[in-house]
Amino acid sequence: MIDTPSVDWLALSPTLALLAVAGGTLLGAVLVPRAAERAFSISVSVAGFGASAVLAGWVFDRSPEPTAVVVESMTRDRLGALAAILIALVGLVVVLLSAGDGRRSHVGEYYALLAAASAGMVFFVSAANLMTMFLALEWFSIALYVLCALDTHRRASLEAGLKYLIIGSFGSGILLFGCALVYGATGELGFTAIREATGADDPLFVTGMAMILAGLAFKVSAAPFHMWTPDVYQGAPTTVTAFMSAATKIAGLVLMLRVLVTAFPEQAEIWSVAVAVLAVCSLAIGNFAAIAQRDVKRLLAYSSVSHAGFLLIAIAANSTAGSEALLYYLIPYSAASVGAFAVVAARERELRRPVTLDNLAGLGWERPFIGVCMWWFMLSMAGFPLTGGFLGKLFVFSAIYEAGWWWLVVIGVLATALSLAYYLNVVRSLYMRSGEAPATGAVIAAGGSPPRDLLLDAAVGAALVVTIGSFFFVQPLVDLASDAAASLPF
Repeated sequence: MIDTPSVDWLALSPTLALLAVAGGTLLGAVLVPRAAERAFSISVSVAGFGASAVLAGWVFDRSPEPTAVVVESMTRDRLGALAAILIALVGLVVVLLSAGDGRRSHVGEYYALLAAASAGMVFFVSAANLMTMFLALEWFSIALYVLCALDTHRRASLEAGLKYLIIGSFGSGILLFGCALVYGATGELGFTAIREATGADDPLFVTGMAMILAGLAFKVSAAPFHMWTPDVYQGAPTTVTAFMSAATKIAGLVLMLRVLVTAFPEQAEIWSVAVAVLAVCSLAIGNFAAIAQRDVKRLLAYSSVSHAGFLLIAIAANSTAGSEALLYYLIPYSAASVGAFAVVAARERELRRPVTLDNLAGLGWERPFIGVCMWWFMLSMAGFPLTGGFLGKLFVFSAIYEAGWWWLVVIGVLATALSLAYYLNVVRSLYMRSGEAPATGAVIAAGGSPPRDLLLDAAVGAALVVTIGSFFFVQPLVDLASDAAASLPF
């Protein structure tokens, strides 16, 4: 008799649903007629991402207590389930956004890679040992490298893919070396086993922890490990940038919280200071660099670096309140980020060239709906009331103040005030400058009016509902975040 491990299929079901999408769309690229390939891929992707979100919700409901599954390689708990729900919903919105991108080649491959990257992220957030953490990281990273370079007819896309591959591989190498040092110091791979191992004060162990933190900081665009972000965000297809800006943040930050709290609680005094320093660097570099940008995608890229700083403040708090603040903040941030890039994608499709603050001008009058949505997205990122971004920052500041780090609150408030310079500049471009003549856009010149994309409008509308709804229906989301944070051993 062969002793086979017990497999918890419920815990794996969100990942398996996304892998089914990847396999189905790849088969469709070969078997489905070219004329029907796009419709087939979109239909399969919408069904698969929706099913993954539902299954993740089922896992959330059935996991009141954390449980080690699949030979203790992953954890079935509400923290991973909530992150999986968010990743699947982000992927679903990006699928709607991608429907009208006019892609003529690699259609099935695009949706397959999107699903494969999402599946890797869903597995990543539930990793319970160093091996599955690294394998899942490479799983979704490789898919993202290819997605960034998928527009092979665009030099900028190829350049973005190459830069992301080189710098991302460097980050992965640092993380892997850190894992090797931790394993060498403890002889353990599991997060819980590492916490219980002796010799935790070994310099080798602390160095490994620092390298793991640095490797994860690459993935979440935290300064000074952010150098790939502006170039990759600008050069990659806008739909891919929208996905990366939200889903990668969710996966990287949730796993960072899990590994630091679970595997390294005895070193909290060290890593909390290190995370706070990363947060300050991200806030300073992200905001000052964003002010100087004219390209909207680069502006949003540096904005992403800045938001990584706010999210890292929540992790630095090293408390249940900080974890709840992180999980709540990710919801309105993800919605506003995906929505903002969706608006950029709409403008790109009209003008057939990169979107700058100058040629964004007049969009609020030409497209009232998406203009108003962009306005709300910028207000949420800036932390204005009546948006979830306001409450997200409030919860983060409250958590870090309770931890006794009042100076981080001061820096966060100053960074928020500084961010108004570029967020309100985007709103100013939408409404307070005369737009370019419609003839400058190839599509507008040919048709006489901006083309309508109902699925893109639906994606933008869904992002707006979450951005504003997370302010008015805050208690249910806080309860979800609280239930998820209870999975961590504080």
